[in-house]
Amino acid sequence: MSGLFNQRRKTVKFLAATMISCVPFTVSWADAGKWPEQAINFVVPFPPGGPVDTAARIATASLADQWKQSTVIDNKAGAGGIVGARFSAKAKPDGYNYFFTAIHHAILPSLNDNLGYDAQKDFEPVGGVARFPLILVAHPSLNVKSVQELIALAKEKPNTISYSSSGTGGGTHLAGELFASMAGVQLQHIPYKGSAPAVQDLVGGQVQLMFADATSALPFIKTGKVIPLGVGNKERSALSPDVPTIAESGLPGYEAYSWSGLFAPKGTPADVIAKLNADLNASLNSVATEEKMNGSGSEPMPMSPEDFGQFLDAEIKKWHDTIQKANIKVQG
Repeated sequence: MSGLFNQRRKTVKFLAATMISCVPFTVSWADAGKWPEQAINFVVPFPPGGPVDTAARIATASLADQWKQSTVIDNKAGAGGIVGARFSAKAKPDGYNYFFTAIHHAILPSLNDNLGYDAQKDFEPVGGVARFPLILVAHPSLNVKSVQELIALAKEKPNTISYSSSGTGGGTHLAGELFASMAGVQLQHIPYKGSAPAVQDLVGGQVQLMFADATSALPFIKTGKVIPLGVGNKERSALSPDVPTIAESGLPGYEAYSWSGLFAPKGTPADVIAKLNADLNASLNSVATEEKMNGSGSEPMPMSPEDFGQFLDAEIKKWHDTIQKANIKVQG
């Protein structure tokens, strides 16, 4: 009898211990149903006023209205986005810390061996936020009106046509390298410290091409100071519907644009991420948000967490292959 009693007592202790160990998970799932119960913090790894920051503020303003909770944009700029990413990777995964980032998140792993975080393993994908179209524009002196004409001229005169970018290793640079690789041509890359001087020298004729963001390019397209050859989107952009895609106008399969997306620290509850994604996509699919984003030079890019994770993986591979083939190195 005593042996049976001891065995039953051990069983009871085991069951009690098992129930206690499950309590935190039960609480987590129960709390997720009430989420959000406090202000939500969104880190943006760039200064206020830039395209990623603007898209983040448009998206979170709508979320704040939905939740009746404050949304806080925390600009942690530095090292091309690395400072904010390091901070966010170590943030508490409690459902109240998130990370708005951009195409840099997919490029940096191939340019820097000492990021201090893993772009894929340290974050949970939440969803896409915005797409920033890149338009391939030419100075009128180049005397080309289409992508096909540009490719033909570049093959006839290799390494004589120059294109400007906002900096080595950035989206506007890699868009040019991808174009050259797919077209089988050689172009001269001229890096600048930012988009403004790169566009200024294009308009002035010091360089002949640029993969410029739509906000910078459209005013000069309207005045005829630059010629639009194609947009890097897979489909035509709502910001410039009359400009064909590069893929449809001479380089099939070409796709390159800047983007922003939302991540959470690894370990953030999956049901909280699912709710945030649903609310974010509801905002991005609204006419009001689309109009605000279009007015600031971007397009809504709603995605499920799964699709956004796959998108990031594909972007990392695409830009890794481009960087390796072009042998791009960044100092510092």
